[in-house]
Amino acid sequence: MELPQECVAEILRRTTPLDVARNSVVSKIFCSAAESDTIWNHFLPSDYHSIICQSPSLANAPSKKALYLALSDNPVIIDQGKKSIQLDRKTGKKCYMLAAKALRISKGDDERYCGWVTLPESRFEEVVKLEVAKHNVAFWYDICGKINTIDLSPNTQYAVFLVFKMITDHGGPIHVILSINNFGGPIWKKVVCLYKKLKPKCMTKVIEGPDVRSDGLLEIEMGEFFNSGLEDGEVEMGVMISKFYFWEGSFYLEGIEVRPKI
Repeated sequence: MELPQECVAEILRRTTPLDVARNSVVSKIFCSAAESDTIWNHFLPSDYHSIICQSPSLANAPSKKALYLALSDNPVIIDQGKKSIQLDRKTGKKCYMLAAKALRISKGDDERYCGWVTLPESRFEEVVKLEVAKHNVAFWYDICGKINTIDLSPNTQYAVFLVFKMITDHGGPIHVILSINNFGGPIWKKVVCLYKKLKPKCMTKVIEGPDVRSDGLLEIEMGEFFNSGLEDGEVEMGVMISKFYFWEGSFYLEGIEVRPKI
């Protein structure tokens, strides 16, 4: 005797989007229940209506499942182009990216050091180009971004990533100090190398280098934090980029991404 479809839908609603996809192949009744708006409405964020307002085409989604998949496949640009939001397909948790325009960048209003340009790989209209190649001495930029925990998914461990592009001609490495201040929680801080993975003679550990993303940009993990969702606070994410001597090339900053750690 098979369970009624309503019971199967209630069982699936208590799992995850990934589990729903896996169980949809168990039987016809599971497959039918896995299409239910009731299930996928549960996986959508409670404020999904405000997200749809930022991208009217989403209102034409034929079902809640189609809307969920659309939100997980493509980031939605919000806050006047300063942020993007996307759902993690496996869990339904929120992912945010703060665009370069949402960050505080030292020397950001000085055209000698920063310029706003378009980048084909970018989801945003403009990214910031840091003029590191013009300064053949030790040089640095301070970059800071903040996100309110109330905007994130509760009871979630988040990882934070610096997203950028580099075109390197030649020269030494660019070093970065990354930090996260989680309103009273542990402060993460580490030093990484954006040019390539290195193992200096004086060190026993390889200095971490960037990874290539699916969109063709580079990213490097800044750290992580846990969002309990119980208190309203801000997570501050800081970057200090320092260029040493004769590095030549172009550095484009896309932004800082916050996504669930899986």
